[in-house]
Amino acid sequence: MNQTFSDNADIDAHIATLKAAMTREGIKQAVFDSTKLAQNNRSGRKLMQAYFRQRGVSVRFSD
Repeated sequence: MNQTFSDNADIDAHIATLKAAMTREGIKQAVFDSTKLAQNNRSGRKLMQAYFRQRGVSVRFSD
């Protein structure tokens, strides 16, 4: 699947909102339920972590 920059604009806006909320609350790391991910495999989790990290949000996954 080829994604262009504009395909990610909505995701980037949500990440920015998440980052602002985390800053307000003093939270250092976002925690996601790995069972609810579309691609719940190592590759998918690492891709998500890298994408969020590039936008300034640290991510970890619950079991």
